[in-house]
Amino acid sequence: MRTLIIGIAGGSGSGKTTVVRRMAAALAPASVAQMDMDAYYRHHPGMTLDERRQLNWDHPDALDIELFVRHLDALARGEAVDKPVYDYATHLRRPEPERIGPADVVIVDGILLFVDAAVRARLDLKAFVDADADERFVRRLRRDVSERGRPMDEIIEQYLNTVKPMHLQFVEPTKRYADVIVPRGGDNIVAIDLLVSMVQQRLDGVA
Repeated sequence: MRTLIIGIAGGSGSGKTTVVRRMAAALAPASVAQMDMDAYYRHHPGMTLDERRQLNWDHPDALDIELFVRHLDALARGEAVDKPVYDYATHLRRPEPERIGPADVVIVDGILLFVDAAVRARLDLKAFVDADADERFVRRLRRDVSERGRPMDEIIEQYLNTVKPMHLQFVEPTKRYADVIVPRGGDNIVAIDLLVSMVQQRLDGVA
Protein backbone atom coordinates (compact mmCIF):
# COMPACT_ATOMS: atom_id res chain seq x y z
CA MET A 1 0.00 0.00 0.00
CA ARG A 2 1.18 3.51 -0.79
CA THR A 3 2.70 5.43 2.10
CA LEU A 4 0.34 8.02 3.58
CA ILE A 5 1.68 11.58 3.68
CA ILE A 6 0.09 13.69 6.44
CA GLY A 7 0.64 17.47 6.51
CA ILE A 8 0.58 19.55 9.71
CA ALA A 9 0.75 23.32 9.11
CA GLY A 10 0.35 26.34 11.39
CA GLY A 11 2.15 29.39 12.63
CA SER A 12 5.57 29.35 14.26
CA GLY A 13 5.17 28.20 17.87
CA SER A 14 1.62 26.94 17.36
CA GLY A 15 2.38 23.44 18.65
CA LYS A 16 2.87 21.56 15.36
CA THR A 17 5.74 19.47 16.68
CA THR A 18 3.73 18.40 19.73
CA VAL A 19 0.83 17.34 17.49
CA VAL A 20 3.19 15.36 15.25
CA ARG A 21 4.83 13.56 18.17
CA ARG A 22 1.53 12.66 19.80
CA MET A 23 0.13 11.41 16.51
CA ALA A 24 3.21 9.29 15.86
CA ALA A 25 2.99 7.72 19.32
CA ALA A 26 -0.74 7.01 18.98
CA LEU A 27 -0.41 5.38 15.54
CA ALA A 28 1.77 2.51 16.81
CA PRO A 29 2.25 -0.27 15.80
CA ALA A 30 2.19 1.39 12.35
CA SER A 31 5.61 2.73 11.40
CA VAL A 32 5.75 6.53 11.32
CA ALA A 33 8.44 8.83 9.94
CA GLN A 34 8.58 12.51 10.89
CA MET A 35 9.90 15.23 8.61
CA ASP A 36 10.11 18.99 9.09
CA MET A 37 9.80 21.37 6.14
CA ASP A 38 12.15 23.80 7.93
CA ALA A 39 15.01 21.45 7.04
CA TYR A 40 14.58 22.48 3.39
CA TYR A 41 15.68 26.10 3.74
CA ARG A 42 17.94 27.00 0.82
CA HIS A 43 21.68 26.71 1.39
CA HIS A 44 23.67 29.96 1.14
CA PRO A 45 27.30 29.13 1.95
CA GLY A 46 28.54 32.01 -0.20
CA MET A 47 27.02 34.59 2.14
CA THR A 48 28.41 35.83 5.43
CA LEU A 49 26.54 35.03 8.64
CA ASP A 50 25.33 38.64 8.88
CA GLU A 51 24.02 38.45 5.32
CA ARG A 52 22.21 35.21 6.03
CA ARG A 53 20.65 36.72 9.14
CA GLN A 54 19.15 39.46 6.99
CA LEU A 55 17.35 37.00 4.69
CA ASN A 56 13.59 36.63 5.02
CA TRP A 57 13.43 33.02 6.16
CA ASP A 58 9.64 33.19 6.56
CA HIS A 59 8.96 33.81 2.85
CA PRO A 60 8.14 30.80 0.63
CA ASP A 61 11.12 31.64 -1.60
CA ALA A 62 13.45 30.73 1.30
CA LEU A 63 12.55 27.05 0.83
CA ASP A 64 13.89 24.54 -1.68
CA ILE A 65 10.43 23.36 -2.76
CA GLU A 66 11.78 21.32 -5.67
CA LEU A 67 13.92 19.11 -3.42
CA PHE A 68 11.13 18.88 -0.85
CA VAL A 69 8.62 17.65 -3.45
CA ARG A 70 11.10 15.09 -4.80
CA HIS A 71 11.58 13.73 -1.30
CA LEU A 72 7.82 13.58 -0.67
CA ASP A 73 7.39 11.60 -3.89
CA ALA A 74 10.15 9.20 -2.93
CA LEU A 75 8.71 8.65 0.54
CA ALA A 76 5.25 8.07 -0.94
CA ARG A 77 6.79 5.30 -3.05
CA GLY A 78 8.26 3.72 0.06
CA GLU A 79 11.83 4.87 -0.62
CA ALA A 80 14.30 6.37 1.84
CA VAL A 81 15.56 9.96 1.47
CA ASP A 82 18.48 11.96 2.82
CA LYS A 83 16.79 14.93 4.49
CA PRO A 84 18.91 18.06 4.94
CA VAL A 85 19.76 19.07 8.50
CA TYR A 86 19.50 22.81 9.03
CA ASP A 87 21.58 24.69 11.61
CA TYR A 88 19.55 27.60 12.99
CA ALA A 89 22.58 29.24 14.59
CA THR A 90 24.57 29.49 11.34
CA HIS A 91 21.61 29.50 8.90
CA LEU A 92 23.30 26.77 6.87
CA ARG A 93 22.75 23.09 6.15
CA ARG A 94 25.01 20.78 8.11
CA PRO A 95 27.35 18.53 6.11
CA GLU A 96 25.64 15.26 7.07
CA PRO A 97 21.98 14.72 6.11
CA GLU A 98 19.50 12.67 8.11
CA ARG A 99 18.30 9.39 6.62
CA ILE A 100 14.50 9.07 6.64
CA GLY A 101 13.52 5.49 5.97
CA PRO A 102 10.35 3.98 4.49
CA ALA A 103 7.28 4.02 6.75
CA ASP A 104 3.55 3.35 6.70
CA VAL A 105 2.91 7.02 7.48
CA VAL A 106 5.05 10.12 6.96
CA ILE A 107 3.99 13.17 9.00
CA VAL A 108 5.35 16.44 7.65
CA ASP A 109 5.11 19.78 9.42
CA GLY A 110 5.91 23.35 8.43
CA ILE A 111 4.59 26.89 8.66
CA LEU A 112 4.45 27.22 4.86
CA LEU A 113 3.42 23.64 4.13
CA PHE A 114 0.12 24.53 2.44
CA VAL A 115 1.36 27.51 0.40
CA ASP A 116 2.58 25.57 -2.64
CA ALA A 117 -0.02 23.73 -4.74
CA ALA A 118 2.42 20.97 -5.69
CA VAL A 119 3.08 20.22 -2.03
CA ARG A 120 -0.62 20.30 -1.12
CA ALA A 121 -1.36 17.82 -3.92
CA ARG A 122 0.96 15.29 -2.29
CA LEU A 123 -0.67 15.43 1.15
CA ASP A 124 -3.31 12.79 1.87
CA LEU A 125 -4.58 14.64 4.94
CA LYS A 126 -4.01 18.27 5.91
CA ALA A 127 -4.38 19.74 9.41
CA PHE A 128 -3.81 23.34 10.49
CA VAL A 129 -2.71 23.89 14.10
CA ASP A 130 -4.21 27.14 15.37
CA ALA A 131 -3.02 29.04 18.44
CA ASP A 132 -3.19 32.52 19.94
CA ALA A 133 -0.56 34.90 18.50
CA ASP A 134 0.85 35.85 21.91
CA GLU A 135 1.24 32.22 22.91
CA ARG A 136 2.98 31.45 19.62
CA PHE A 137 5.44 34.29 20.13
CA VAL A 138 6.32 33.23 23.68
CA ARG A 139 6.83 29.61 22.61
CA ARG A 140 9.03 30.70 19.70
CA LEU A 141 11.09 32.96 21.95
CA ARG A 142 11.71 30.23 24.52
CA ARG A 143 12.50 27.63 21.84
CA ASP A 144 14.93 29.78 19.84
CA VAL A 145 16.85 30.82 22.95
CA SER A 146 17.07 27.39 24.59
CA GLU A 147 17.21 25.04 21.59
CA ARG A 148 18.67 27.10 18.77
CA GLY A 149 21.14 29.27 20.64
CA ARG A 150 19.92 32.55 19.22
CA PRO A 151 20.08 35.91 21.05
CA MET A 152 16.78 37.33 22.30
CA ASP A 153 17.16 40.68 20.50
CA GLU A 154 17.61 38.90 17.18
CA ILE A 155 14.54 36.72 17.77
CA ILE A 156 12.34 39.70 18.61
CA GLU A 157 13.60 41.73 15.64
CA GLN A 158 12.98 38.82 13.26
CA TYR A 159 9.50 38.26 14.67
CA LEU A 160 8.47 41.88 14.16
CA ASN A 161 10.13 42.34 10.76
CA THR A 162 9.34 39.05 9.02
CA VAL A 163 7.67 36.33 11.13
CA LYS A 164 4.50 38.26 11.98
CA PRO A 165 3.94 39.93 8.57
CA MET A 166 4.74 36.72 6.68
CA HIS A 167 2.34 34.79 8.93
CA LEU A 168 -0.46 37.20 8.03
CA GLN A 169 0.42 37.18 4.33
CA PHE A 170 1.23 33.52 3.71
CA VAL A 171 0.49 31.22 6.67
CA GLU A 172 -2.91 32.31 7.99
CA PRO A 173 -4.59 32.29 4.54
CA THR A 174 -3.65 28.62 4.01
CA LYS A 175 -5.96 27.59 6.82
CA ARG A 176 -8.67 27.25 4.17
CA TYR A 177 -6.83 24.28 2.64
CA ALA A 178 -6.94 22.25 5.85
CA ASP A 179 -9.16 19.21 6.22
CA VAL A 180 -9.03 19.62 10.00
CA ILE A 181 -8.38 22.67 12.20
CA VAL A 182 -6.65 21.95 15.53
CA PRO A 183 -7.36 24.81 17.98
CA ARG A 184 -5.06 25.24 21.01
CA GLY A 185 -2.23 23.29 19.44
CA GLY A 186 -0.77 20.20 21.06
CA ASP A 187 -3.06 20.55 24.09
CA ASN A 188 -6.13 19.63 22.04
CA ILE A 189 -6.22 15.89 22.67
CA VAL A 190 -9.69 15.52 21.14
CA ALA A 191 -8.56 16.97 17.80
CA ILE A 192 -5.39 14.87 17.82
CA ASP A 193 -7.43 11.74 18.50
CA LEU A 194 -9.64 12.66 15.54
CA LEU A 195 -6.60 12.99 13.27
CA VAL A 196 -5.23 9.66 14.47
CA SER A 197 -8.60 8.01 13.82
CA MET A 198 -8.73 9.43 10.29
CA VAL A 199 -5.22 8.19 9.51
CA GLN A 200 -5.94 4.77 11.02
CA GLN A 201 -9.07 4.41 8.88
CA ARG A 202 -7.00 5.04 5.77
CA LEU A 203 -4.38 2.55 6.89
CA ASP A 204 -7.15 0.00 7.42
CA GLY A 205 -8.60 0.76 4.00
CA VAL A 206 -11.87 2.05 5.46
CA ALA A 207 -11.60 5.58 4.06
